[in-house]
Amino acid sequence: MVNFTLLAGGYTSFVSTYVFNSDTNVLSLTGQSTTGANPSWIALHPTNKSILYAVNEDSPGELQSFTINESGLLSNVVSTVPSGGDAPAFTAPLSSGQVAIMNYNTGNGKIIPTTTDPLHFNASSELITFPASVSHPHMAVQNGDEVLVPDLGADKIWRLVQSSPETPGTWEIQGFIQQPTGSGPRHIALKDGYLYTLHELSSTLTSQLLPAAPNGTSSLIANFSIVPPDPPSGAAFAGGEIVIPAVSPSLSGSFVLTSNRNTGTQDPKGDAITVFSAGPAGELELFDYVFTGIDQIRGMHLFGDEDRYVIAGGVAGEAGVLVYERTGSGGNLTLLAQNTEVPTRTSFVWFK
Repeated sequence: MVNFTLLAGGYTSFVSTYVFNSDTNVLSLTGQSTTGANPSWIALHPTNKSILYAVNEDSPGELQSFTINESGLLSNVVSTVPSGGDAPAFTAPLSSGQVAIMNYNTGNGKIIPTTTDPLHFNASSELITFPASVSHPHMAVQNGDEVLVPDLGADKIWRLVQSSPETPGTWEIQGFIQQPTGSGPRHIALKDGYLYTLHELSSTLTSQLLPAAPNGTSSLIANFSIVPPDPPSGAAFAGGEIVIPAVSPSLSGSFVLTSNRNTGTQDPKGDAITVFSAGPAGELELFDYVFTGIDQIRGMHLFGDEDRYVIAGGVAGEAGVLVYERTGSGGNLTLLAQNTEVPTRTSFVWFK
């Protein structure tokens, strides 16, 4: 028997713990742990999976740290630090021991050092303000010594670097990667030197060679709609999440999975995960639409050996949490389990 323990955040004041049994294909809710308000995005420490960071997507926003016990339940909050703005929608721990948090509503963010251990924050970090008339930073992704921040409001991906090795918590904008006007870049993924961007406002997926820093450019290789065919009248789509599974001997295809939130009139089949096959030079080709029954699918996370499984949830409705298995060469998704005890979840981590 193989049990996978997963944690899920959302717009509540708790993080849910689930156990997925891959022999029986049963997803069980095993607990709920109290947090601050709206832990909509959660993330594990990169080398110590017993440490979890959670945003408080509130006004003002905060970043919190917890430990995870063997049952997948959280400790009481260990440390809390202000995010420096409102509605932080994303946090990402870095290999340096710092933790990035981005404030969606106020166009700014911080990269916060930890002190004696990864659980305690140094509150002296400087605020990073993005120079745009409209700025909604929505993610932070480490790329070597820099951090990339897609900005849904500015149609840019900002490139941040630490001011000097001796000044953790002090970061500056070294440049940006321009994105199509009005596209609203929300989340990104990097693979083999290529940049894949999910655009919320245009509901598109683009690929391009990652340009040289600080202000290099590259042309788009692909630009595809992720909207499923024949949507109902009154549908209104917004890109949600992007994940790129590993390629392995048994799942040998290269794929990109995107989630597409319908914030308008719902399709009876629910929202779709749109799957693309990916070529070695950033090429994309539409592979499949997988309708989930989820209302406003938002979070997706890969787990298991070879990234065999996908867990997904939505921000509205009552569909709860679903687990899919990647089959065939890796682009087909087969529904294995569903748990509706908590009706909405927006982000996930795989604990063990």
